[in-house]
Amino acid sequence: MKIGVIGTGSMGTILLESFIESGVCLENQLLITNRTLEKATALSERFPVLEVVQESTDVVRQCDVIFLCVKPLQFPGALEEIAPYCEENKLLISITSPISVTQLEEMVDCKVARAIPSILNRALTGSSLLSFGKRCTSEDRYFLTNLMSSISKPLLIDEDITRVSSDIVSCGPAFISYILQQFIDGAVRQTNISKEDATTLATNMMIGMGKLLEKGHYTLPTLQKRVCVPGGITGEGIKVLENEIGPMFDHLFQQTHAKYYEDQELITESLLEKTKGRS
Repeated sequence: MKIGVIGTGSMGTILLESFIESGVCLENQLLITNRTLEKATALSERFPVLEVVQESTDVVRQCDVIFLCVKPLQFPGALEEIAPYCEENKLLISITSPISVTQLEEMVDCKVARAIPSILNRALTGSSLLSFGKRCTSEDRYFLTNLMSSISKPLLIDEDITRVSSDIVSCGPAFISYILQQFIDGAVRQTNISKEDATTLATNMMIGMGKLLEKGHYTLPTLQKRVCVPGGITGEGIKVLENEIGPMFDHLFQQTHAKYYEDQELITESLLEKTKGRS
C-alpha cells in the first residue's frame, strides 16, 4: 500500500518521521510533495528511499491513502486541484480541524477521514483525534485507527468537540510549555537559581509527573492533594494560582474558538466559490 503526504510542514513532517520510526510504514511505501519542493527534498536526504514527486496530483494518482497536511486556508485550493484524481477507492485524510468530514465529502468522490495529530506523536505518545466520513468502510476505520495507534492513542470524536479537543491535544503542548517557561523565568527573577538549573529541574519535574500519571499512581486531583499538605508551602503557592489564574483558560478557549469560527467561515466561502465555478 502506498501512503502519500501532501504538505511537509510541521505536522506533515511529524507524521512522516513518526510513521517511519514506529515501523508501521517503510520508506518505500511513502510518497511526498510540498508547495516548496525543497522542504520535501530535505526529508528525502534524511530518508533516502522516500520518494518525492513534483505535484500533489502525482501523490493522489499513485497512492491509496493520502494525508492532506496543508494549512486550513490552503485547503480549498488544494482540494480543487486534487479532486479530479480522488477516485472512489482512495482514502483522503485531513489533519485540520476547521474543515469537517462532511465538507470534504462534498468536494471529492473518494472516502474521507480526519486525523488530527499532536507534536507529542513525534515521541510515539500522546493522543490523536479521528473522525470518519460516511463512505468509510469498517476496513478503512480499522486501517486508520491502527496506523495512528502506532504513534498515538487515537480518540474518535464528534464534530461539536473538534476544536476544544484539538486545543487540548494539539495546541496544549504549546500552552503548557509557555506556562512552564513563565514558571522558570519567575524562579530566576525571584531567586539566585540559574536559568539552566531551573530549566533542568522543571523539565525533569514534567517528565516525572507524566510518568506518575501514565502509570496510574495518581490522577491530577490526587497528585495535587498528595503534594499540597495542610499548612504547607505548596498550599501558599496554590492560593496565588487560585487568585491570579481566574478565568484565564476560559478566555483561552473563547479566543481559540473565535479564530476557529473565523477560519470556518472563510473556508466555507472559498469552497462555495469553487463549487459554483465547477457547476
